[in-house]
Amino acid sequence: MKKDTVNHKKQAAAPPRVVVTGLGVVTSIGIGREKFWTNLLAGTSGISPVTTFDVSVYDRRRAGEIKDFEPEVFLTKKRAQRMGRASQMAVAASRLAAADAGLSPADLRQRRAAVCVGSTMGEPQIMERIDEKTFGQGKSLYYDFVSASAYPAGSIANHVAYHFDLTGPNRVFTTACASGNYAVGQAFDWIQDGQADCVLCGGSDALSRIAFTGFARLFSMAPDKCSPFDKNRRGMMLGEGAGILLLESRESAQKRGAVIYAEVLGYGLSCDGHHMTQPDPDGIEKAFRKAMRQSGVTPDDVDFICAHGTGTRENDKTESTVIHRIFGERGRAVCVNSIKSMLGHTMGAASAIEAVSCCLTLKEQIIAPTINFEEKDPECDIDCVPNQARKTSVRVVLNNASAFGGNNCCLVLAESRP
Repeated sequence: MKKDTVNHKKQAAAPPRVVVTGLGVVTSIGIGREKFWTNLLAGTSGISPVTTFDVSVYDRRRAGEIKDFEPEVFLTKKRAQRMGRASQMAVAASRLAAADAGLSPADLRQRRAAVCVGSTMGEPQIMERIDEKTFGQGKSLYYDFVSASAYPAGSIANHVAYHFDLTGPNRVFTTACASGNYAVGQAFDWIQDGQADCVLCGGSDALSRIAFTGFARLFSMAPDKCSPFDKNRRGMMLGEGAGILLLESRESAQKRGAVIYAEVLGYGLSCDGHHMTQPDPDGIEKAFRKAMRQSGVTPDDVDFICAHGTGTRENDKTESTVIHRIFGERGRAVCVNSIKSMLGHTMGAASAIEAVSCCLTLKEQIIAPTINFEEKDPECDIDCVPNQARKTSVRVVLNNASAFGGNNCCLVLAESRP
């Protein structure tokens, strides 16, 4: 009699659930989670006259410049001098995130920690400094090798890893203003694939003449304030900052009794290549839908969208169009905000700082406002949580980022549940 055959192959284990247990921010409205969140909910503007460099030759002279960042609080003076400002802020935000997660440098080394950081500009101030020394007043033929070695964008993640003495995976994304979300998505994959136990991930970018000149030449900057989704919006404001999240498996977080801010459900990428600067609704929609599909959520599950929301006419209109395509009639009711109204556009750090705000929204069940909103635009027929924070139930969040060159990334975060 022939025996029945039985499949004895082991079923593949489900990938670990990934959670956020540490948050670190350096922004123009606050350094550290508590001050940042308090000022965000209050609708505090971080826009002010630029003092880092001479802006007298520009028509636009305001940005989200950080006035109170002191690198020596987080680094020795010698180490700080060997870094560009973006690296200094990334290390500072990473230290804040690790401390917030209750992990010491020794803990991170034992847990196979990795680093993944996004940046649009890297460290352009380094080249500006070398240029001034070489061609400016009192020019010198001495080549500044120390400064030059700090210039590559990859140095940002390297400095974070060096500070904590980490030897795990290390990467920098330069996918323009979606880089922060890309970095969080990569961290999610590393943990699910078993390549790292925890990851310091996010983004960092600093103000520079190069960035300021570039956006000025695009005629995209507003003269005094950023008013996303407002009918009379006049453009974006440039900003600087860093946002770092510490990701680990849910099992690991529960074992050590860590506070869990949110769970990362997944993300979606697209690169539409439509135009160097103009957003494409098809490409953005594709990233949204891929993110929800990977995360197993439907439009009806989504309670809140943290928008890219730059305050330019095309971006806000395009993003609103995509929301209505995906959510239909509910597109008018789902809560949407843009914290760039307060911080300005922090480039590669933007979506990472926004991810931090999403985690706090899920933890505290409050949505930060979109400030400077005065008149509704029929082309932006959405609920942008105007001017005042809103207490409401939030379980699932989409964090959207759309960058130059058509680099789009949508991140899905959710309230942590059993």
